[in-house]
Amino acid sequence: MNKVLLILYYWPPAGGPGVQRWLKFVTYFKRFNIDIVLYLPSNPHYPLKDESLLKEVPEGLTIYTHPIKEPYRWASVFSSQKTTDLSAGVLSSSKRSFLSKLMLFIRGNFFIPDARVSWVKPSVTYLNSILDKEGIDTVITSGPPHSLHLIGMRLKEKRPIKWLADFRDPWTKIHYHDQLLLSSWARKKHQLLEAKVLQSADLITVTSTSTMRDFKTLTTTPIALITNGFDIDLNENAPLDTYFSLTHVGSLLSERNPVILWSALAELCEEVPGFKEDLRLIFVGKTDQYIIDHMEHIGLSSNCEVVGYLSHHKAVEYQRKSQLLLLVESFKPEVAQIIPGKLFEYLAAKRPIIAIGPESWDVDELLADTAAGSTYVFDDKNSLKNDILTYYQLFKKGKITIESDGIEAYHRSALTQKMAQLIWEL
Repeated sequence: MNKVLLILYYWPPAGGPGVQRWLKFVTYFKRFNIDIVLYLPSNPHYPLKDESLLKEVPEGLTIYTHPIKEPYRWASVFSSQKTTDLSAGVLSSSKRSFLSKLMLFIRGNFFIPDARVSWVKPSVTYLNSILDKEGIDTVITSGPPHSLHLIGMRLKEKRPIKWLADFRDPWTKIHYHDQLLLSSWARKKHQLLEAKVLQSADLITVTSTSTMRDFKTLTTTPIALITNGFDIDLNENAPLDTYFSLTHVGSLLSERNPVILWSALAELCEEVPGFKEDLRLIFVGKTDQYIIDHMEHIGLSSNCEVVGYLSHHKAVEYQRKSQLLLLVESFKPEVAQIIPGKLFEYLAAKRPIIAIGPESWDVDELLADTAAGSTYVFDDKNSLKNDILTYYQLFKKGKITIESDGIEAYHRSALTQKMAQLIWEL
């Protein structure tokens, strides 16, 4: 049995896709003789909570905790909603107030690499004794928050450990990095810390091929691709919606507003008899008010169902019964390396996926390889409109089906086997 210290910030009852990755790895690790000792903050500030995930935490897991000084708790005195959005990475590009700009500036320039950096020093001191007590010489850190990688780096400076740094998202090339109002000094410090972490780790894991390619320009450390995945029974079916439903799960922010989709749907409502009566747009998760207002402006508000944030289990139910599933990113080039975690659960739902995002998106290749859907860029409205019409015609005949291929490779148990092999080879 290989005993490993895993350092995380997000853990149940935290909600959101970032929790799923390591919750599922930990669940399956015992099959591959990996024994996890978990280290968490004792008083975290989670912007989203999903109490149902607590039921999925493996029994008998050894967990150590230590307090963290959370600046988001202090900031919430001034604006609880803005603080929650900032903590969750919801940096809307719509017009910002002075308070929003001030909070962004402080976040970007005084808390480097992120607002959890105060946890680094006390954690290093605390964990030195835990590593001795548990007899552990292998450490895994997962970010964001990327300050957790500083814990791994400083532990490695103090003692002969093997350290795996897992990047669920990029660091300086994350899509919202330029929105933090960084000074030139702060930007340089981010870059220096990123390079130092990448060069100090024994192994780096990433979730997309583009991130792996970018990191290879910064380090000689070995890098492995372990995508996110799903943990759903592929043989489980659900009755489909009786209406022509297009469902989006997750945060739908103003900078992700898929104008070409709304325009295509509005035109189809005008041109195709019965289309408007059958159409239902379902938003599960945080939906920006700007988008809701936009739907009103183009005459689609009566076709919208804004569900809001749901438990993971309930969100999966919506995915399985929808006629079509929507995956939306902004068209900014810097998000091309982001593969949203929900995509893999979309694959497991076995419903056709309409993905709208930037050119050369990593999602393009994945959908092409699995035959699970199609991607569209910002100037591709005609293709999108024609494909939706084709799906609608199939819907009227009760024949919207999909024959996806190779999605078993993205099951959490298969991905855990890959991760376990990497740990054993450290």
